[in-house]
Amino acid sequence: MSLPQTLPVFTSEEYLALERASEIRHECLDGSVYAMAGESPEHSTICFNLAVVIGLQLRDKPCRGFSPNMKVRTNDSGLYAYPDLMVVCGEPRFHDERRDVVVNPTVIFEVLSPSTEAFDRGEKFLRYRTQIATLTDYLLVSQTKPLIEHFSSQPDGTWLYTAVSGLSETLSLASIDCQLPLAEVYSRLNFFIGETTQEGEMAS
Repeated sequence: MSLPQTLPVFTSEEYLALERASEIRHECLDGSVYAMAGESPEHSTICFNLAVVIGLQLRDKPCRGFSPNMKVRTNDSGLYAYPDLMVVCGEPRFHDERRDVVVNPTVIFEVLSPSTEAFDRGEKFLRYRTQIATLTDYLLVSQTKPLIEHFSSQPDGTWLYTAVSGLSETLSLASIDCQLPLAEVYSRLNFFIGETTQEGEMAS
């Protein structure tokens, strides 16, 4: 998502008409439409690894994953976005009969990029946590080091922050009964720490 590249303010209906006819993806925030930038090899690899790791564990569970081509919408229609990975538990609900905008995600993953990190941490997460009642988990995945930041909703309405770092660590997602070994999330990526190199290896 390239934030400076905005188009004139659109209604939700106008945005969806534009997006469904477009060959490139755009996100929409309060009527302003932003073209999404291309992704780095690291970003693409992590997205693929996440889909593999989570997808295999969702077999025979009442949850399903959606690729980055599926949009999500906040309840007030103020934000339409393309999460890097989204999980819905139970039957997915959609914005309309086109079935290309999910409104009841359970878990959302965003792989951080320099151009979008502030938005993913700030306004986007604010909209997600205050306007999507079904959302239980929001995960920010670094593409420069083995680090996953996890925000999980609590019964009192607050969100608990935890961070897991290092290729030997595993993050547990209780809401969907899944484990995220960082060595698998970061498989085929190299991280330079001082004069040593840590390489993500797919666990056998």
